[in-house]
Amino acid sequence: MANVEESRDQDYISVDHMALKSWVTEVFCKLGVPREDADVTADVLVAADLRGIESHGVARLGRYTSRLMKGLISPVANPVIVSETSSTALVDGNNGLGQPVARWAMQLAIDKAREVGSGTVAVRNSNHYGIAGYYAMMALEHDMIGMSLTNSSPLVVPTGGRKAVIGTNPIAVAIPAGKERPWVLDMATSVVPRGKLEVYARKNKPMPLGWAVDETGQPTTDAQRVLDALTARLGGGILPLGGTALFSGYKGYNLSVMVDLLCGVLPGSNWGPKVDEPVDGKLVPSRVGHFFWALRVDAFRPIDEFKQEMDDYIRMLKESPKAEGEDRIWVAGEKEWELQEEYSREGVPLYYKVVETLRGIGQEVGLPFDAMVLGAGHSTGMA
Repeated sequence: MANVEESRDQDYISVDHMALKSWVTEVFCKLGVPREDADVTADVLVAADLRGIESHGVARLGRYTSRLMKGLISPVANPVIVSETSSTALVDGNNGLGQPVARWAMQLAIDKAREVGSGTVAVRNSNHYGIAGYYAMMALEHDMIGMSLTNSSPLVVPTGGRKAVIGTNPIAVAIPAGKERPWVLDMATSVVPRGKLEVYARKNKPMPLGWAVDETGQPTTDAQRVLDALTARLGGGILPLGGTALFSGYKGYNLSVMVDLLCGVLPGSNWGPKVDEPVDGKLVPSRVGHFFWALRVDAFRPIDEFKQEMDDYIRMLKESPKAEGEDRIWVAGEKEWELQEEYSREGVPLYYKVVETLRGIGQEVGLPFDAMVLGAGHSTGMA
């Protein structure tokens, strides 16, 4: 293989995103997932890597394939409407892959918003759906505001607690603009998502102090220790957004609770410690819940006027006085848009341990990663 690009960590290899997506699609197809659903799921995973969110990209593929092989996720997503009004719907995901279920539900919210101005859809009995922003951004092409929420397995300790009982429960909101890029907020309600701890554990590096606590509730930099304790449900976990109470961590804690109420309690799905909770020591379907909302901007004011004012607002933020030593003020989603453009041209950087995992998956399902992805051209870095 070619030498590693000097601008990148030498433990990374860049691969063509289209070849990567094609290979991931074929992996899902090998496991009985219909091609259309496999393509959606692959698109969401690779979109995360393209946007620089490696914690939710193809590094997660093994968790999906493992659960599919164990029968914990149905390979055929068959979402159905349980009840609905002109502006709302309750959807049952029937334990399908979260990505096709979520895309279907968000499209339903958009369709309802197109008719009556606003559409809200809650989903029960689903699975991990990747990056929340993917679904919120679906509204942008329709000149709508989009929102996407999901709950997750218990990874976060409540403020003052020492055991994880709530999820990282992300919030994503996408708002269209004119000449400026859309404003896209996509954030966990914890200090970091679980995937960030996995990144540090894979690299055998200490994580920043203040991200998580151990089984006693004390701050730790040992990412693997926290992950092991979370898997065994021994205690400890990630801190809510803000960190400790001293730094207003109770705000992130209650944002996480809000997401759990809308995604778990409202649709009648699992919530808190019930998500991914073993039964008689055995793994069972996650029964994750989602919440989607789409809003037609032109129900409030002409879309062109709105976009112009969005541009003005975004420029106001970016042009405001900068702190000493800072040369740029970022707005939500801006870094991700720029990385997406760069990685689309130059290739998606994958950590070498992720590549090793993908090679293993490829061998297991009979789809050689090196030949289908690394051999597709546009690859640099370690082999």
